[in-house]
Amino acid sequence: MTGSPGYTKFQLTSLVALRMLIGWHLFYEGLAKLTNPYWTSADYLSESKWWFSGLFVNLASSPTALAIVDFLNEWGLLLIGLALLLGCLTRVAAVAGVVLLALYYIAAPPFVGYTYSMPAEGSYLVVNKVLIELVALLAVLAFPTERIIGLDRLIFWKRGAEESEQALAFAEDVR
Repeated sequence: MTGSPGYTKFQLTSLVALRMLIGWHLFYEGLAKLTNPYWTSADYLSESKWWFSGLFVNLASSPTALAIVDFLNEWGLLLIGLALLLGCLTRVAAVAGVVLLALYYIAAPPFVGYTYSMPAEGSYLVVNKVLIELVALLAVLAFPTERIIGLDRLIFWKRGAEESEQALAFAEDVR
């Protein structure tokens, strides 16, 4: 962890922990859905309000579309979470996670006057755990901790070495 330019040990540890905790949460949610033969996104989609609610309700009412949505949801959560946990293709996983969480939020936002049959985990007004996790993934995307601690460091090591050499060459030219 030392020798990471621009990061203190505490900052780096915090960012890596954030990435891994979000990864664990998404991975476990995917695993829980995948291993539950009765899970489906039909109720969530059919109660959609706000933007694109017509699309979400139509997806819920089509058995073929619902099967595709459920498959993508289960495996998307599982793979995005695993990638974040391992620091493997993290930037792709973070973008995919942001898109998935944005769809969750758009389908069922916690706005005044919107009620859903599934009880909320708490009392929310605009901000819920989905939105918080979405913004946290944007922070993960902004700080490339996977190049410091994660499999991306091994995958992209040559590219990182070339970027470091270019930066050193640029710094010498500036002098």
